[in-house]
Amino acid sequence: MARGHQKIQSQQKAQEKAAKLKKQQGHGLSDQMKAAQKALVFSCAVCKSQMPDPKTYKQHFENKHPKNDLPAELKAV
Repeated sequence: MARGHQKIQSQQKAQEKAAKLKKQQGHGLSDQMKAAQKALVFSCAVCKSQMPDPKTYKQHFENKHPKNDLPAELKAV
């Protein structure tokens, strides 16, 4: 059995380890992928690629599909 200073050190070390494990929970790769997928709201009408906002969508459409007409939802942007 550890006594005195050694006991306090081991308790602090165990507490730090438990805090690290608790912090890591909920931050897995699958959670990050779900959050990233949720952020991709707009979908291109031609190639079906997804974009997070209308400004990016408009830039994509102008660069990748210059021959096609701009969709009505992008004319106001």
